[in-house]
Amino acid sequence: MISINLMQETNLKDSTLIEGFPGVGLVGPMAVSYIIDKLGMTYIGYIESDDFPPIISIHNSKPMPPVRVYFSDKSKVVAIFAEFTIPINMVHELSGKLYDFVKSNNISRIISIGGIPNSVQGEGNVYVIASTEDSLNEAEKVGLNPVVEGVSTGVSAILLQKSSLSKISNINILVPVDTNIIDPKYAELAIKSINKLLKLNIDVNELEKEAKEVEAKVRDLMKKSRETHETYKKAVNSGEPSMYA
Repeated sequence: MISINLMQETNLKDSTLIEGFPGVGLVGPMAVSYIIDKLGMTYIGYIESDDFPPIISIHNSKPMPPVRVYFSDKSKVVAIFAEFTIPINMVHELSGKLYDFVKSNNISRIISIGGIPNSVQGEGNVYVIASTEDSLNEAEKVGLNPVVEGVSTGVSAILLQKSSLSKISNINILVPVDTNIIDPKYAELAIKSINKLLKLNIDVNELEKEAKEVEAKVRDLMKKSRETHETYKKAVNSGEPSMYA
């Protein structure tokens, strides 16, 4: 069972939820981490589940959950930052929990950040899928290109479907990426698009350095997540105690 836990009472009404779970090109984590840093967002909560990999993150010598919730009251932005890939069997449940979180906290809009193989869409442009006609028009006005035909997958796709049925504004930003490389410029394109949509004016001059650091951390944690899963599974199957660090 998945739960979203806030550590303090926070008024999220009329804010925008930004999510970018790890996926192709790691566009989401790089962009979201940078946004959290540059907006000086406050760590207000976390997402947990017994089915998540049994790992924690260490930041500034503090143990922290690998899926965290941040908030900026000044910018009215809620951000979800995850440091491991969500197992496919948990995508529907997590999407439902996030959607309920949006509804129960009167969050007005969702923006998802992800990558799309540049073999599907041409490189250089940023593409968008939106839940409503108004959201699509808003995205087109700032230069985003609508995806006319195709498919979408993962948490952002399920959130988009739910938002479309209930007419909640949801804009899914998709940056074409070379699937063989991780490049901070992908996150830069996403953030520049969000700047235009939310008028945040986030400076991207330091993005390359910070994005590479985030990429390295997320890659390392994802690797450890896979290794931990295999170690844990072997220990359970053998009936012997085991510890992984």
